[in-house]
Amino acid sequence: MAEKKKLGAYICKGCGIGDRLDIAQLKKTATREGKFAFAKDHDFLCNSDGVKMIQADIDAGEVDHIMIAACSRRAKTDAFRFDNVAMSRANLREGVIWVRPDTEEAEETTQEMADDYIRMACAEVKFMNPPSPSGEQGRVDHVLIVGGGFTGLTAAVEIAKAGYKATIVEQTGNLGGIARQLYKRIPTKAPYIDPQDTGIDALIKQVEENDNITVHLNSTVTKTSGAPGRFSVDISQESGSTKTENFGSIIQASGFKLYDANKLPEFSYGKSPDVVDQLGLEALAKAANGGAIKRPSDGKEVESVIFVQCAGQRSEKEGHLNYCSGHCCMTSIKQAMYFKDTNPDIDTMVVYSELRTPGAGGEDIYRSGQQKGVTFTKGIVSEVTPNGGNLKVKFKDLILDEEVESEADLVVLATGMEPKSGVNIDAIIVEEEEDESEENSKTIPIVPAESVLNLDYRQGPDLPQLVSGFTDSHFICFPYETRRTGIYAAGPVRRPMDMKQASEDATGAALKAIQALENAALGRAAHPRAGDLSFPRFRKEGCTQCKRCTVECPFGAINEDEDGYPVFNEARCRRCGTCMGACPVRVISFENYSVDTIGQAIKAVDIPDEFDEKPRILVLACENDAYPALDMAGMNRIEYSAYVRIAPVRCLGSVSMSWVTDALNNGYDGIILMGCQKGEDYQCHFVKGSEMAHTRMSKVDDTLTQLQLETERVETHEIAISDIQRVPEIINNMAATIEKIGMSPLKF
Repeated sequence: MAEKKKLGAYICKGCGIGDRLDIAQLKKTATREGKFAFAKDHDFLCNSDGVKMIQADIDAGEVDHIMIAACSRRAKTDAFRFDNVAMSRANLREGVIWVRPDTEEAEETTQEMADDYIRMACAEVKFMNPPSPSGEQGRVDHVLIVGGGFTGLTAAVEIAKAGYKATIVEQTGNLGGIARQLYKRIPTKAPYIDPQDTGIDALIKQVEENDNITVHLNSTVTKTSGAPGRFSVDISQESGSTKTENFGSIIQASGFKLYDANKLPEFSYGKSPDVVDQLGLEALAKAANGGAIKRPSDGKEVESVIFVQCAGQRSEKEGHLNYCSGHCCMTSIKQAMYFKDTNPDIDTMVVYSELRTPGAGGEDIYRSGQQKGVTFTKGIVSEVTPNGGNLKVKFKDLILDEEVESEADLVVLATGMEPKSGVNIDAIIVEEEEDESEENSKTIPIVPAESVLNLDYRQGPDLPQLVSGFTDSHFICFPYETRRTGIYAAGPVRRPMDMKQASEDATGAALKAIQALENAALGRAAHPRAGDLSFPRFRKEGCTQCKRCTVECPFGAINEDEDGYPVFNEARCRRCGTCMGACPVRVISFENYSVDTIGQAIKAVDIPDEFDEKPRILVLACENDAYPALDMAGMNRIEYSAYVRIAPVRCLGSVSMSWVTDALNNGYDGIILMGCQKGEDYQCHFVKGSEMAHTRMSKVDDTLTQLQLETERVETHEIAISDIQRVPEIINNMAATIEKIGMSPLKF
């Protein structure tokens, strides 16, 4: 028999709550309607005395399920952090008194609003349980780094400095990657006037002399299985031997390749040896080693050189790269300095449409190039052709607005970066072999690239990619995070960048990888629900094996057993609840977040009958952007309708359609779903949650029609965290719509 839950309510009177609301009434609502054993109030619940009062009740065994009615659940999280209890919070400050006018006319509806939030929080916590460990926790203080270039080496050194072990798997026979092919690097220190040593040899030496770092050359990762804290990885050498090692987390630093300049026939690359890309010039500079750079065709010392910027990039032409690779302009300036530092009389011209020099020293590097005599010409190159022993470059001068021709001994094409991300799992083409007998037909997956990680995941062998092939991560809020928990991307495989940025990227990814293995050892979630100890569970007897949870999970956290039932990997899970929202039979839940916790909170609201003319509008608000925007509306004292009741959800992807249908059947007059921005430039903290919720909700019109309700009663909105003015408008507009179309006919 399940142990009886011990329920206790705590209500704060601080921040004006006690001045605006009837605290005795709120306590009565908690005990009589919420069926709580007791309700206590305190002048300032978040101060040390208030927190001690709650902790004393917990320690005495009087309460294990608590409801705190005070400020937003996003505020005072450190103060209201109690172990081994289930907790819900009623937002009386930002959600009630700060969005309602302090007038006599508003007193009644403001109090009703507060009472409902008490009812909702009481109902929610009664269906919660304190999270318990899964037994899957594992700890391996060892990080795998796939790629032995500059980024991977930097990450390994940083991990070793922190006292953890690192293993580098490098596909080639040498460490250093493309950085080792450079003569010098873009200056990273003031005064940013001269190219500097790459430092790659010293970095390699650091790695080779560190006992905490193991290196596998001529090796690849041929299988990756498991989860954070317990990854199992097969490392195979070129010779054919394979060894299996365990790791706590993984960093993919597989780097980039240069865009193939052979795709630019108009620039004569491949036709003339004197047309090179930027890496080709680095080879010439290394060969010269500070002396005169000679052109490949005849060994003549270069007396004039033209740099063509954005060659095959920042272009929508077929086969070109539509993005900027970030480093190319500064790289061309650095390379122009190779010539000027050797002989100031060499004619060096950089032809650009827009010169971009990001970073702290970018402007100084540009000014240094000018002072050394580098010519910067705003133009667009259309053609490079051999002309006797030289090269003829045609371009449109964008300042003079005229076509210009210029000759040079050498032309350098600033081509872009293409990430070495492995297989694009969203673009694997599946074809069927033609065969007269149906039973002999085969389905053949056509894999367009060699896998980097060879993940043994249902969702595919590599990390999901963005549209340009870079590994997918929430680039604003959670850089380095990928859609595979515990696996982090760093360097140019994540986005275009120079060595300075790659160094910072590697350090950030190293810290995240360490955090991941530490979290896994404690059973805690990764961002954005950092520290969450819950994880999904399901009732096997009710599962229909529809596979919607495994398909829709944005993070590849769910596999399937041999019978087709879902297998939840706790350490891979981000606790978004998308699987819960996807489940048509409602058998997936978390101990502290479920169909029942929100569903019962929705049902707990007091629904006035239609003659009271007090509608009820339900807002299901994503806790990551929409709920903070609502909180900030309260902080700015922006008024919105007293008839709204807001239920925060982990992600819009976790919303169960049953919440919508139950709310409509219970007499709610309108429902608003507020989630993050979706699409290619998504802002959803759980990547696909908002998008999937919009897809599900696109079918809600059929439900409304069946219930003989107007379709205007349910709306879905994309909300940014900065939409402080917009969210109250959306609520007030819905209130106006309800006033226009009338109350729901489904009220009791």
